[in-house]
Amino acid sequence: MTKQVLILGATGKIAGHAITALLKKTDDHLLLFTRHPQNLTNVDDTRETVIKGDTLKPAELNAAVAKADVVYANLRNPQIEQQAQNIVKAMDQNGVKQLVWISSIGIYNEVPGKFGEWNNEMLGGGQEDSYLGTYRKAADVVSASDLDYTIIRPAWLTDKDEVDYETTKRGESFKGTEVSRKSIGNLVEKIIAHPDKYVRQDLGVNKPHTADDKPAWY
Repeated sequence: MTKQVLILGATGKIAGHAITALLKKTDDHLLLFTRHPQNLTNVDDTRETVIKGDTLKPAELNAAVAKADVVYANLRNPQIEQQAQNIVKAMDQNGVKQLVWISSIGIYNEVPGKFGEWNNEMLGGGQEDSYLGTYRKAADVVSASDLDYTIIRPAWLTDKDEVDYETTKRGESFKGTEVSRKSIGNLVEKIIAHPDKYVRQDLGVNKPHTADDKPAWY
């Protein structure tokens, strides 16, 4: 069955890889929601519809969610908790159940050892208004909802042209230090295509065999 997939933050790098995978591996129609549509290139008018909008403006968001079967949120904003609240409310109002949510490594203090200490130092672990603090609040909004959500917590991201990843569940220690954006984009496609396998899961994602005190490229 062809799905209408709403991609929030469609100009992001991970979203770009997810769009490529969805166009290649599915028959889904993609609704590309962004504040900056001029940054979208090579749009396939037969498979993609560009929607200019802002997730912090409920009316614009609600109109887009009303067209969707699935919502994939790829957002980066200091107001991400408010964005999460708006998205959950719009999905509830329109009866849309599946949400794929990109979050951050370290929001549950799940990263062990020296890498965990480094990650917290870099991202402000334990500080309520830090990057990790705001992303934790947003993830809590999603996990407290009645949606069929999947939360993704990627390791430190690279632009390597590879799909190579493993996952850990919430409550398990995070493993590696890095993962490619292409890997996350491909995982997003798998989740959208096979929602029953990932429903109400919260996944850490890393490239195998990259455990270290910090990412090798940093």
